[in-house]
Amino acid sequence: MPASLHRVLGPWRPGDLDGFLALGLNNLIQILLIISLCRGVLGYPDALIFGQILPAAGVSLLVGNLAYSHLARRLGAREERDDCTALPYGINTVSLFAYIFLVMLPVKLASLNGGMSEADAVTRSWHAGMVACMGSGLIETAGAFCADRLRRWLPRAALLSTLAGIALGYIALGFLLRSYAHPLVGLTSLAVILLGTYAKVKWPLPTGLMAVLVGMVLAWSSGLIGPDDSAWQSGLITVGLQAPTLQLGALWTNRTDLMPWLGVILPMGLFNVIGSLQNLDSAEAAGDRYATRSCLLIDGIGTLSAAALGSCFPTTIYIGHSGFKDLGARSGYSWLNGVVMASACVLGLFGVVALLIPIDAGMAIVLYIGIAMTAQAFQATPARHAPAVVLGILPGLAGWGAQLLKAGLRTGGLGSEARPFSEALVTQLASGDVWAAGAFALEQGQIITAMLLAALLVFAIEGRFLAAAACSGSAAVLAWFGILHAWRFSSADTVLNLGWGTGEPWAVAYTAITLLILIARLMPRQKGER
Repeated sequence: MPASLHRVLGPWRPGDLDGFLALGLNNLIQILLIISLCRGVLGYPDALIFGQILPAAGVSLLVGNLAYSHLARRLGAREERDDCTALPYGINTVSLFAYIFLVMLPVKLASLNGGMSEADAVTRSWHAGMVACMGSGLIETAGAFCADRLRRWLPRAALLSTLAGIALGYIALGFLLRSYAHPLVGLTSLAVILLGTYAKVKWPLPTGLMAVLVGMVLAWSSGLIGPDDSAWQSGLITVGLQAPTLQLGALWTNRTDLMPWLGVILPMGLFNVIGSLQNLDSAEAAGDRYATRSCLLIDGIGTLSAAALGSCFPTTIYIGHSGFKDLGARSGYSWLNGVVMASACVLGLFGVVALLIPIDAGMAIVLYIGIAMTAQAFQATPARHAPAVVLGILPGLAGWGAQLLKAGLRTGGLGSEARPFSEALVTQLASGDVWAAGAFALEQGQIITAMLLAALLVFAIEGRFLAAAACSGSAAVLAWFGILHAWRFSSADTVLNLGWGTGEPWAVAYTAITLLILIARLMPRQKGER
């Protein structure tokens, strides 16, 4: 490496190539997910995906990776050692799914139901995602100054179980169904991941790369994908300089969209902050102690830069710092990942990459992430809190089930102007023992509900009845104003029903629970139980 580049980028180590392949593959899967979900779920045009969203995401990856590479070099200089590994960084997987399914898709459906054209509904949905991303960035930035206090106050089971509910439903189960729809590609790739990760099988290549290559070979050889002249022409059209433009005007105009989605944005921002703290602990245990404030500011600035340029997807520190350190990666793998990913995004190369590597070949990695996050919710919390973890997982599963149910109904012809959703639908489903009303109620504010329910049970298990009562009392207030559970039909969806007393049935129930907890505080405890 030339001396000038050496000063700017830092030394290159042999292990940096292995680290780059591992982190680059992870980032690649996130980009492929964005392309697949924005096209298939949201119906976004390629001009928006490849011309604005991906270039903005690429810039955010460049900003964060360069910053973390610099921190690693600075730490090494301060401690006079050459084995400091940069923190792995990229797009947050759970936020990606949460913002697409819990913010952007509902906004698009509501806009269409309100009479907007498809193009206008897409634009409004995109702007809502940008605003949600901005909200997450603001929370990450603020967390740099108060994160440690938040971490001490929030029960770990409440945070991890809520995250696991989204991971298990929207990520793991969603991609498990797709794996069984295309079993040769999906299940074989998953087997490579599970054997390499949990059975410690040493494949000829890194486990993630091995799974993707096996999936690609099987997808092409089995006919799951094949040559498509029109697809290749569309992919090649995206190749070329695609510089993102500032979207500050759109963010300002749509800033009021923060309020309806705070129930998603606030918890997801907190997850990013707490997750970063946990990853910093992991890095310190591996020998690299980074300043909390600097790292959270990098996360926040990276996410805010993404939103300002038109991306809807927050960035964060990834798990697995010790794994990258074991590979021998130092600071070089981080800046190389940022440069390569940003270049591919800005040059529009992922339109072609998505044709070569179908999401079916990479979804085993995403499915593994869902499994790992759910397992962590149990492994990283005390065994006596396991019931609280299960309770916190359930609202996320209910929300995912509600999305699945409504998508099926729309596919079956309901949800149109001629056949809108109606209360009769709920009655008919209940007669078949499908309690859609309960699923729709849990869907609204599902992340906050999961946190409060899990925290309530943790506090009750610990004998902290006043704290438990505060959780149920908070749920009662939020439900009364419709922030939790209150829902109504639009023609093709269920939407939050904000207003005075709109969630009365649930508010009354939570009030009764609060009184019961306060009574329980005065009652004797069973011997040997705590």
